[in-house]
Amino acid sequence: MGRLAGFVTGIANAGGLAIALVFACALAVGGPLVVGAAWAQETPAGPVITEIAVQGNQRIESETVRSYMLLRTGMHYDPAVADASLKRLFGTGLFADITMRQEGSRVIVTVVENPIVNRVAFEGNSALKEEDLQKEVQLQPRIVYTRAKVQADVTRMIELYRRSGRFSATVEPKVIQLPQNRVDLVFEITEGPKTKIASINFIGNTRFSDGKLREVISTGESAWWKFLSSSDTYDPDRLTYDRELLRRHYLQRGYADFRVVSAVADLSRDDAAFHITFTVDEGEVYEFGDIAVTTTLDKLDQAELESLVLAKSGEIYNAGLIDKSIDALTFAAGTSGYAFAEVRPRVSRRKDERVIDMTFQITEGPRVYVERINITGNSRTLDKVVRRQMRMSEGDAFNKVLLDKSEKNIRALQFFSRVTVTQDPGTAPDKTILNVDVQEQSTGSLSLSAGFSTLDNAVAGIQLSERNFLGRGLQLSTSLSISKRRQLIEFHYTDPYFLDRDLVGGIDIFGSETNFQNESSFDSRSQGFGFRFGFPLSEKSRFLARYQFRFDEIFNVHPQASNAVKASEGSNYRSIVGYDYYYDNRDDPVEPTAGWDFLFTQNFAGLGGTVRYVSTEVLTRYYYQVADGFLTSWRIDGGYVQGIGQDVELNDHFFKGGNTIRGFARAGVGPRDLASPNKDAVGAKAFIFGTSELSFPNGLPEALGVKTSVFVDAGYIGYSDFDGVVFPGVVDDFAPRASVGLSVYWQSPFGPIRLDFANVLVEEPYDEKEAFRFSAGTSF
Repeated sequence: MGRLAGFVTGIANAGGLAIALVFACALAVGGPLVVGAAWAQETPAGPVITEIAVQGNQRIESETVRSYMLLRTGMHYDPAVADASLKRLFGTGLFADITMRQEGSRVIVTVVENPIVNRVAFEGNSALKEEDLQKEVQLQPRIVYTRAKVQADVTRMIELYRRSGRFSATVEPKVIQLPQNRVDLVFEITEGPKTKIASINFIGNTRFSDGKLREVISTGESAWWKFLSSSDTYDPDRLTYDRELLRRHYLQRGYADFRVVSAVADLSRDDAAFHITFTVDEGEVYEFGDIAVTTTLDKLDQAELESLVLAKSGEIYNAGLIDKSIDALTFAAGTSGYAFAEVRPRVSRRKDERVIDMTFQITEGPRVYVERINITGNSRTLDKVVRRQMRMSEGDAFNKVLLDKSEKNIRALQFFSRVTVTQDPGTAPDKTILNVDVQEQSTGSLSLSAGFSTLDNAVAGIQLSERNFLGRGLQLSTSLSISKRRQLIEFHYTDPYFLDRDLVGGIDIFGSETNFQNESSFDSRSQGFGFRFGFPLSEKSRFLARYQFRFDEIFNVHPQASNAVKASEGSNYRSIVGYDYYYDNRDDPVEPTAGWDFLFTQNFAGLGGTVRYVSTEVLTRYYYQVADGFLTSWRIDGGYVQGIGQDVELNDHFFKGGNTIRGFARAGVGPRDLASPNKDAVGAKAFIFGTSELSFPNGLPEALGVKTSVFVDAGYIGYSDFDGVVFPGVVDDFAPRASVGLSVYWQSPFGPIRLDFANVLVEEPYDEKEAFRFSAGTSF
């Protein structure tokens, strides 16, 4: 007890005798419970609260303030409970300041309300639209203003500017006080210049040069000619995409172990540009080993399945071929009635031999059905316009291949800047919900164009078009084009889903006047209207029927023109019924690299009018990628026209040359009247031409958009109804022509530019040649 007495004396000397006595009693009975009891007995309860008064509130009811508090009338006042009530009131975000005091049995709460936002404005923004900034701002009119919300909005706007490549952008919020505790919030924005990319470097690459890998990724180094491009500004999302592009590039070339170790973007000291460094681990090149297809599904033919596998034993490993093989096998199983088939590639890697064995296992997957299709983001476009592009409906069996096709179809509409299709679990394990989220983009355009070509000389035009009229997918366009050679005005209306079915209906109205003085010493005029109606025959083929009524006139015939031309002077009417059959088996309709397409066209004139004939034209194209960057294409184009009970009129003949067979002038090949001073072309009734073209890398950066190719054009043309017996001087030899050359195409910032250099190999003495062709144009 002496030790305890000394401890108590020390505490007493420090002024804590009462506390020491309590602690000593607690030790004597040996428990903290006695300490708590003693403390409670020493702390008297506060007075009973008879009133909670609220002061300073203007918009918020006093009862609303009391509802947020833990203190209630009838309770004993407790400072701890009062403190908790104060925190709850601040947590509402409704008040800028709060004080709470006790006066006897009354508790007085004084509040200063946060103001209400009257207006949100942006100043200094030009690179980003105000509506884009509004989407990032939480504070809106009639919302309570808080500093925390303002700082959060500033952070989001700065992040938005950084994603657009402006890392030096600053946002300064300004608050303008208004009567009735309202404020105007103004964000003063200094956008600054775009933060460019000074260099892109690669570490660890030995098989591919830095220059080659720069062509693979979407991000590019800054250059003066990229002023219309955004690829040379830093975007962290694009950098993530670039990692995936690099991975695909290597996996398609045998590097199965490839990985991107890191992708680092370092900002320069002056904040003017980024230096990006990719560190890669290439690994070794693998080959395909044993390739097998196994299935337990009875209706599938084993030999047919094996023929669909693009990966072949002994070839360089290519992950892209595996993906394409899975799609082909899944589609084949689906067309055979197995909508739920799953194709799983099993990989067995033999690292020592650098060989990868593949087994494609086809099994009957779990049966899943589409429960619901949700479409969001289409503020203007009707739901049905999107739904009719879906290859699945509610209640249908879910099919991944059809889902991918549906997404491609929606993108092909070009109504939306973004299309995202996702899946959510349904209300049952065998049901799924498809979510189609789109972002609308402008579908109308008013364009002024200008250009120059060796064909039409200077060209100017204006076009007004709308691809999604009234949000129903209707297409309207009207255009006016004027050049030295031709003047054209036309109007087109197309309903791609006529009567809400997969039918195309359209109306055309047109008028044109063309100068053929250089070719055949006459001018022509044409005016008319037409109707179109088409429908699909299969997933890849379509049929289009049409009717056209046209008034044609040949006038302004030169006094020394060919007798054949003079005999054709005058006007006539054409009532034409025709049809097109088109089959498209290409991998991409815009930039194909594989596959073929076929077009067959026939026109019958004579259902009324003054002209009767039947004409047939055939066009087929084939594409094949020989190697990376090397694309071959073949084209065959032929036609024949035959009068019905009469000769074929001059302007119903075929006039070929120029773009049809390069190296020859427009209407430079075919029958010609050598007796006329101008050696007038009189056209041909039959032609067949073929083109073989090879596109190849030119060493220039891909971002420049310059494409080069070598070509061979060849064919036959002849058989005119203006024979040399009736019209002396007309020569008509169904003879071969051929040329070779180089073509350069540049998708420049000012518009497309095309250069064709050709050398004629086979010709007739009377043909007119043209070694160089040039065309350029732009819209603004």
